[in-house]
Amino acid sequence: MNLKHIILGLSFTLFVNFTIKAQTSNNIVKVSGAMSNVMKKGQLQGTILLDTIQNKQHLYGLGPKEYLKGELLIIDGKSYVASVNEDGSIKTEETFDVKAPFFVYANTENWKEYTLPKKIRTLKQLEEFIDKKTKNNNRPFTFKLQGIFAKINFHIQNLPDGTIVKSPKDAHQGQGKYERENIEGEIIGFFSTEHQTVFTHHDTYIHIHFINSERTEMGHIDDLMLNGKMKIKLYLPK
Repeated sequence: MNLKHIILGLSFTLFVNFTIKAQTSNNIVKVSGAMSNVMKKGQLQGTILLDTIQNKQHLYGLGPKEYLKGELLIIDGKSYVASVNEDGSIKTEETFDVKAPFFVYANTENWKEYTLPKKIRTLKQLEEFIDKKTKNNNRPFTFKLQGIFAKINFHIQNLPDGTIVKSPKDAHQGQGKYERENIEGEIIGFFSTEHQTVFTHHDTYIHIHFINSERTEMGHIDDLMLNGKMKIKLYLPK
């Protein structure tokens, strides 16, 4: 093999590696469907099959399960579905074979780690801190937290069959509600100031789901309390 062929081969390899890296770390947030269509128009059917998302490398995403029968979370390329058993307990399984009426997702490979200040104690304070920290960053974006959380209140959608949804109150019927204290796990979230009622509620810039370290419980966070004693790591895209 002559020098020209070697150089061409190395150039091709570098190009392929760069292309793959670019595809997995572009941090471009994509959205299917809209929360307002589900909550106000009753469009409960799936708008996206998660398995059709082609690039699953370093993939993150969240939303409800179609017909509001559970919660969905993709964390670093693994997809989890949480639903409510008849006895009220939580069922969590790993699968991409599931649809969502609205869903937000992005491929995020490179993170910058921060230690969350001890003064951050509430969900609102967390949102304000992230907003201030990322004023000069590209938005929207994925973020995550890791650690032991003092208290988490979360729900799993469990809409009764045949329910007609015309308002958020209708959509929230049947929810499984849970509270956990001093629980270790991860929080995956999406931040945007421009997607209220699309993938965040009208009064917030964040949509967040929690999953415990054992991957046995997962759901949409309604409230979060931190005590300033536990070390919480915040990860933002580089």
